[in-house]
Amino acid sequence: MPATGTATRQPAVSVIIPARNEEACLRTCLQSLIAQAGVAFEIIVVNDHSTDRTREIASSFSDQQVRVIDAGLLPASWTGKNNAVHAGSRVARGEWLLFTDSDTIHQPGSLARSVEEAKRHNVAVLSYSPEQIVKSFWEKAVMPVIFADLAASFRPSKVSDPDSPVAAANGQYILITSEAYGAVGGHAAIAGNLLEDVALARAVKRSGRKIFFRFGGDAVRTRMYRTFAQLREGWTKNLALLFPSPLRLATLRTIEFVLILASFAIAIANVLRGHWQPAILAGMLGGILYTFLLMRIRRAHFSWDANILALIGLPLFSYLLLRSKLFHKRGNVSWKDRRYPGSQESATPSSQPDSTMQENHGLSHAQS
Repeated sequence: MPATGTATRQPAVSVIIPARNEEACLRTCLQSLIAQAGVAFEIIVVNDHSTDRTREIASSFSDQQVRVIDAGLLPASWTGKNNAVHAGSRVARGEWLLFTDSDTIHQPGSLARSVEEAKRHNVAVLSYSPEQIVKSFWEKAVMPVIFADLAASFRPSKVSDPDSPVAAANGQYILITSEAYGAVGGHAAIAGNLLEDVALARAVKRSGRKIFFRFGGDAVRTRMYRTFAQLREGWTKNLALLFPSPLRLATLRTIEFVLILASFAIAIANVLRGHWQPAILAGMLGGILYTFLLMRIRRAHFSWDANILALIGLPLFSYLLLRSKLFHKRGNVSWKDRRYPGSQESATPSSQPDSTMQENHGLSHAQS
């Protein structure tokens, strides 16, 4: 069933896509969405002060397929994404709202299946962690390490357990009932939060409503970052908020890397000297540690070559953790030409209530 962007039919789902300078991926995302079938839906693209061809690309689709609106002026204390998705929600007509990103690719029939899955589990929020597309060396090295630790911190079984305080969602795919969204205040209630997906999930769970969260590679795929500069900026923005003790985690991952590398180096050195017993012992230790690393990484659902490169990703992950902690402490966090003062809070259940990060209003408009 094609998207219904007019009043001829009431959509069951309003798909809301915030887009700021997304000319590299928006067309592919929209093509995957307009091809959905099995449920009535509308697609709303919110152009967030883009300076590239984002609005032109969105407008190239017919009004029956895609509705394009502008985010409007960015209020003080709001983040850009929260302002954009809030603008989209105000014109949405669906019983369900799907918040998804421009860099996502949606599998055929996934929209109808996600609604059915949410109803089957009787939840107010269904969120998928997409399959991560990684192509460059840096993506393959560090992304599996990050997602493996995210999987350990936000276990889907805990997130989906109504009796557990753990709450999480992935902003690349959040399906929520309009009723629940309005009841918790929507994105207006978390207007200044950089980690808006987790903040929204926490608000929903605190309201007594249910969440269902899982790996959703069968429904949606994404390539989050196309360059190392984007990868560094994106994770600098998020890592200090996602993990409660970034300094401790960075130390652990660095030690893990040093132990594995040192064990194999010692084994090779002893083989060259003909000292076989210490070579075997060191090699066994390195092999055991590397096996444990691979077992942990497998939970992140990456390809075999990315899993192998995860060893190199350990020190890179440590660097990104420390960088994120430092930038948040200095109040120098940036994303897509906008600056944020940063925060010391994390997204874990033990942290303080949701922070409000005030965006530098004048700078964001000067650079948008």
